[in-house]
Amino acid sequence: MRVREQRDRLEALGASALAVGFSPAPALAELADALQWPWPFLTDPDRLLYARLGLGRARLREVYTPATLRIYREAAGRGDTISRPVEDARQLGGDAIVRHGRAVRVFRPASPDDRPAVDELLAAAATAASDGR
Repeated sequence: MRVREQRDRLEALGASALAVGFSPAPALAELADALQWPWPFLTDPDRLLYARLGLGRARLREVYTPATLRIYREAAGRGDTISRPVEDARQLGGDAIVRHGRAVRVFRPASPDDRPAVDELLAAAATAASDGR
């Protein structure tokens, strides 16, 4: 289940979602279109928000796991071109519940695939709304 698929539940809490990336704006606009993202998608090329939220970077072994390397090896075996990442593949994302301009809950991942379930985010948003924080 994805956040955008729970738009009604989120907005019933008086909340919305905001995506932030460090790519240039045109690349993020393409991503927002591809994801059919219904809310704002902002660019943070200097990663100021990432720093303020304490979002770190993954170790190489967490990004290039055996499963990821196997996918690359199979692609190379098919003759597919393997491009180097154009961005910092080690930068971890995160999720935050923001109320009145302040992050009242931040979910900091331990690895690139460590993200909270949408229900957990919705519960945190509901808690923040009921606390009046």
